[in-house]
Order: sequence, then C-alpha cells, then structure tokens
Amino acid sequence: MSPEQIARASAEAMWAEDRASRALGMSIDDVGPGTATLRMTVRDDMVNGHDIGHGGFTFTLADSAFAFACNSYNRRTVAAGAEVRFRAPTRSGDVLVATAVERSREGRDGTYDVTVTSGDTVVATFVGRSREIGGAFWGDGT
Repeated sequence: MSPEQIARASAEAMWAEDRASRALGMSIDDVGPGTATLRMTVRDDMVNGHDIGHGGFTFTLADSAFAFACNSYNRRTVAAGAEVRFRAPTRSGDVLVATAVERSREGRDGTYDVTVTSGDTVVATFVGRSREIGGAFWGDGT
C-alpha cells in the first residue's frame, strides 16, 4: 500500500470507533501521511454563556484532527500533551476547519501543528505532542 492508502485505511478504521468526533458532527475532509483536515459546525448547544463558541469544542476539533494525523501511519498513537491558543471567537453556525500537519516525528514521539479556521479567520492554533503506544489498526503496523 502507498503511504496515502495507509493513511486513508487508518483513518477509516479509527473513524469507525470514534464516537466522540462523530457525535459532535465532525467530518474528515482529507487525510494523508502526517496530515488531516476535519470540519465541524458550531451548534447552538456548543455556545457558552457569553454567546460565543465554547473553547472546549474548538480544542476538541483540533485534537481530533491531530489524532487522525498522528495515527495516519497505522500505528496506534495517543496525545502526550497539547496546548491551544484561542485567536478569535466563534459563533453558532460557524463552520470550523482544523488542519493538522506533522512538524516532527522521531521514534515513538511526534509533534503536530493544528490551525483552526472559520472562513479566512484563524480562530485557534494548537500544538499536540504524540506518543505511539504499540499496536496497529489492521495488519501488523509495518
């Protein structure tokens, strides 16, 4: 299989078990080796007491994009840490797009940058650090 086919097959296997991302209405726009783009529409039940999108949902979208990017090699991988910077508020009805890109991957550790946008506006930036935990979604992971 090509690296792109491995990334797509890994994403399909992971998506089938990812109840949280599906329940929040996320969709996968694109996935490749070390990259993933997911989208989600901010719903009325995702708005906080300030009438803006709750940052936890923006973080979760970024985290999901990060997860699909770092799991794109058919090696089970989890977050070892992450940080987010909120850049602009979101509103109910906004379509958020999170694009994750691998910055580095050495041994079992990786670092990924995620940018979350609403239209042309960057609403958040996220850095995730990953750790491979062993195992594969299918086959032996090699």
